[in-house]
Amino acid sequence: MERFCVLLVDDEERILNFLKAKLRATGYEVLTAGNGVEALEQAQGQSPDLMVLDVVMPKLDGFETLKRLRAFSAIPVIILSARGGDVDKIKGLALGADDYLPKPFNPDELVARIEAVRRRLTPAEQRKTPEPFVSAGLNIDFEKRLILVGGIEVHLTPIEWLLLSELARNAGRLMLYEDLLRRVWGPEYRDDVQILRTWISRLRHKIEEDRDNPKLIRTVPRTGYIMDKPPA
Repeated sequence: MERFCVLLVDDEERILNFLKAKLRATGYEVLTAGNGVEALEQAQGQSPDLMVLDVVMPKLDGFETLKRLRAFSAIPVIILSARGGDVDKIKGLALGADDYLPKPFNPDELVARIEAVRRRLTPAEQRKTPEPFVSAGLNIDFEKRLILVGGIEVHLTPIEWLLLSELARNAGRLMLYEDLLRRVWGPEYRDDVQILRTWISRLRHKIEEDRDNPKLIRTVPRTGYIMDKPPA
């Protein structure tokens, strides 16, 4: 079985060496980069499965690196930042990060978060494929993982696909915040409502005609989200 490859990006060599040893001992293949320019070169040339990306770096900071990465790759990214605070967290998520971990952090927590991403990419169970979902200009072919909006194909990231799939598979049912977080990100994320709101916003941007007045994914304040059942 091919090993899961993690690209570590940090300008502090001691941190890179420590995390590299930790992840290799856990069974991961590890690549490293000391700045954003090297990170983008590695991402293009080596195609890692996941990137762990520091924010404060020379040449290109983590946010600019992530912005450029998302122009050609949808690989999962975990942001690391010594600055902390909700502003940086929201900015990282809005640019397409999958998770955010403030420095200093417990290396075991980083491994756990990488494992959570890996589980999302390679689910242990295969559920029965539902019939295509067709409603309000949205067409979802679950078998082909094909999304059409107004007849035009839309490309989703892995998290966007999982989130939309859960909502569509449970159309007509209210999906509580904690249920969506647990199903898409894992049980360790069940209280992180901010990450859910950020990804719902990104998903709406791709599938809603008017994201300020969403018709496909409706918000139930302080509770969760719901997609209506397609018309019979």
